[in-house]
Amino acid sequence: MPRQFFVGGNFKMNPATRDAKVALAKTLNDATLDDSVEVVIAPPSIYLIPLQEVLRKDVKVSAQNCYFKTSGAFTGEISPSMLADSRIPYVILGHSERRTLFHETSVDVAQKTRAAIDAGLSVILCVGETLAQREAGETAKVVQEQLDPVIAALKPQEWSKIVIAYEPVWAIGTGKVATSAQAQEAHADIRTYLSSNVSSEVAESTRIIYGGSVTASNCKELSQQPDVDGFLVGGASLKPEFVNIINAKQA
Repeated sequence: MPRQFFVGGNFKMNPATRDAKVALAKTLNDATLDDSVEVVIAPPSIYLIPLQEVLRKDVKVSAQNCYFKTSGAFTGEISPSMLADSRIPYVILGHSERRTLFHETSVDVAQKTRAAIDAGLSVILCVGETLAQREAGETAKVVQEQLDPVIAALKPQEWSKIVIAYEPVWAIGTGKVATSAQAQEAHADIRTYLSSNVSSEVAESTRIIYGGSVTASNCKELSQQPDVDGFLVGGASLKPEFVNIINAKQA
């Protein structure tokens, strides 16, 4: 069975007002979207429920992060069970900004992934290499090391709840983008690794999406690669061109 194309929009800590978020929702609500694509947007947590209430039902929302505990004295954190109770279906975990700015390790990401799956959430799991690692030819090695703790934490059947987002750190917010060939190579390597370390069925069915300065101008070529199953979009998800990215597979 073909993998359903997936387009996520990571708003990060943008834009700064509720009115701006509502305007973004209106753009999506009024647009003609490819109904074969799964669309998910990830606003800052304070706007998750208000946006979910005004968005069209075929556009889902995602948290940008969560903790691995259900409850307790963890000031500033949100638990997976809270997200599930609020009917938030997805959470982004392991984004490079969480890894670099907030010093989350791959083991931390695996713990959060385990907790999210246990709470009934689906996970957008981010992996990717820095420019120095890319230039040293270590892309596959780095990504595999990021995946290993998650592979150890999950049962094979639980991978149906995982979307892997390959995001080369050097392409996030820089205007640089991996070529379609570079993206395809990285995605194919991930799929091969899943086949060897989980199962061929999981490798074939798991969606692997690309993130890193995706725009309306480069999304069509990227979408044509056999192992690119969609996008995790940053800055462009805040602009009207996000609709064009969602519709990238249309002729």
